[in-house]
Amino acid sequence: MTDEIEAPRDAAAVARRYLRVERLVSGAVALGIGIAGAAAFLYLPPLWALVPIVALVALARAPVFRSGGRARLRTDDDPEGVRDAFAGPTPPPLALQWGVADDVRADDGGAAYDLSYLFGLRSVEMQVDSEVVENVTEPDRVELRVTVDGQPWGTYTAWIEPVEGGTGITVEVQSDRKFGLRRLPQHLVARRYRDDALAAQGYETVERSFSLSQ
Repeated sequence: MTDEIEAPRDAAAVARRYLRVERLVSGAVALGIGIAGAAAFLYLPPLWALVPIVALVALARAPVFRSGGRARLRTDDDPEGVRDAFAGPTPPPLALQWGVADDVRADDGGAAYDLSYLFGLRSVEMQVDSEVVENVTEPDRVELRVTVDGQPWGTYTAWIEPVEGGTGITVEVQSDRKFGLRRLPQHLVARRYRDDALAAQGYETVERSFSLSQ
């Protein structure tokens, strides 16, 4: 059984600003590759021109890196409310995904988002499965396992504990697949808007680290 969900408006507005910038940057990268290919055809024999063009396309699409990171957040909300938010259909760390989704649905395992791109010509379904682990001697933990069209995409693990005047959250993120260099601009632009999307939901980013690995 699924239920349609209305995404939090303030965070969704930040996500839409992110999407506009990300499309511009990704479009500029694609245009640069196209110009380089055209230049190869202008200055090289046709058969030789195919070599750099194929190499550029392969380099852009080949899965070569994984992204990851760790963030320390703080909010005035109580731990129980934070735990419910992270395990709910619109988890705070995934605002840049559900905030631009065509449809957000809650289901028994978590939530599903329909995302379209290439001016609506293509679409994917992102599935988020959540698990809550309550502890007595350690902070509660919420784990989000994300897939796209059934393929692993990323894992988010949040440790939630009370602090003076509110709640502290430590979030670890690790991609579960490798991405091509054409996705790098998307990751870099997301770094600019991720904390703004969290702030729109009442979360202050105290500390953040970001990593890329092969």
